[in-house]
Amino acid sequence: MMDPDVDFAEMWNRYDTLLMGRRTYEVAATGGPGGFDGMSVVVASRTLKPAEHPRVTIVGEDLETAVQALKARPGKDIWLFGGADLFRSLLDLQLVDTVEVGVMPVLLGKGIPLVQPLSVNATLKLTGHRVYPKSGIVGLEYDVVRKGSRRKAQGSRRRA
Repeated sequence: MMDPDVDFAEMWNRYDTLLMGRRTYEVAATGGPGGFDGMSVVVASRTLKPAEHPRVTIVGEDLETAVQALKARPGKDIWLFGGADLFRSLLDLQLVDTVEVGVMPVLLGKGIPLVQPLSVNATLKLTGHRVYPKSGIVGLEYDVVRKGSRRKAQGSRRRA
């Protein structure tokens, strides 16, 4: 669903890196060249060959180290752009800092789940919300609460 009050330009401006799984990348790549201009695109895939996708970085092994390195680089936030399996893997590795969910006023009888079954429950802390009255969309923003640690303000640290 679309809502005229959702500021997509502002949303995209918060990120300089898109991290996605293979299936999401394959769908997004059909949009033609230039779809992610100005963005660094990183694809988690054990099957894609880097030589066949020169405009993106393919991470086939050691996802944890690769994402930690991305987060350590200076820059804007990292957007996990689709991928329930990748989301679950990164959540299990405690590499997800925030979760933003859009609740759409449509009931589906089937579909792709937001997240695959987790090995450990993830606790979230609501940090923001917005209601879009024209469409009925509700945007929810959460920080992921890490067990046994107190989160400090993020400052210039990149968030995924």
